[in-house]
This record gives sequence, C-alpha cells and structure tokens, in this order.
Amino acid sequence: MQKKYSMKNLILFAHPNPASFSAGVKEAVSELLKSQGEEVIVRDLYGINFEPRLSAQDFQSFQQGNIPADIAAEQGFISQSDRIIIIFPTWWSGMPAILKGYIDRVLSYGFAYKMGANGPEALLKGKKAVIITPQGTPAEIYEPNGFYKSFELTQDIGIFNYCGIEVSKHFNLAAVTSVDEATRKSYIEQVTSFFKN
Repeated sequence: MQKKYSMKNLILFAHPNPASFSAGVKEAVSELLKSQGEEVIVRDLYGINFEPRLSAQDFQSFQQGNIPADIAAEQGFISQSDRIIIIFPTWWSGMPAILKGYIDRVLSYGFAYKMGANGPEALLKGKKAVIITPQGTPAEIYEPNGFYKSFELTQDIGIFNYCGIEVSKHFNLAAVTSVDEATRKSYIEQVTSFFKN
C-alpha cells in the first residue's frame, strides 16, 4: 500500500498577544493539521523576535550573493513548504509591521521573483497559501467600501500571486473584538473546516 503524502505546512503568525483570537486560530489550525498527519512548522514572528527592518547591509549582502542568516533560514522554511498559512490581524487596513518587514526581507529578488526578458518572473510556483485575517472592524464597514477587494489586490495578488504562490482562500474574520463567543467559535470552525481532509 502506498504511503499517503504528508503535506508540509508553514504557518506564518504575526500577533504579539498569545491570548489573542488570532493565536486561537493559529492553535486550532495547527492542531487540526497535525491530527491529520500533516507536517506543520509555525514561525511566530514576535516569538522569534524577527528583525523586520530591511537594511542597507541587507541590500549589500544580496548584491554580493550572501544571504543574511536569518533571511536564509526563513527562505528555507518557505522552500520546503507546500502550503503557507498566514495568520495576522488587520491593523490600519493592513498587516502588522513585523509581517510586512518579513515580506520585504524574505520574499527577496532572486528568491521569490526575478526580472526576465518579458518582465517579472515568479519563482515560487507550485505553492499554495491561505490567508486568515481577524479584524476588529465589522464587515458592514469594510465590504461596501471596497476594502476586501483592496486586500485581495494588495495581498493575495500583489504579494503572493506575484511570487507564483496561489492563494486558495482568504478569510476575513470581521468584528472579532465585538462579536459574541459563539460567533468567534463559528469563525474557527469555518476556518478549520477548510483544512479538513
């Protein structure tokens, strides 16, 4: 009997509060995937104290073909993953600065994309992503004003699709700070159901 392939999941998590709803989502997704026999690596960007600032020294190292050790480590996790699950709160209509810095430094030229004869070339094809963004703002404010479409354009397409990563799903979990516990539980069930085999 052929052994079933174990999908390799990389969870990128960006929230400073371990008691946050975002952390609860991360734990629920991680536990489900592991229970299904899948491989899971969690990179808690606050927990590992990731340096988000893209420095002049980083640029110099890139130009010399020397990838800084912390960037090389994260690129290794991405290279080895089949699916990247990005969990972060929406703050000021965007992602936390630490995650934006991770993208700036880790999804670098020559690793995630390059310029070819016909323009940009994606280098991370074959990988999938799921984006999960708990938000304090109600959907009734975000959706009619085009924010969800904006998130899709700037995050799903502008970052991940640009690098060749197909975004399978983007969960916008609205008003998590004001909805009741039953609604928050339903959000987690909605997310975990997506990952069930």
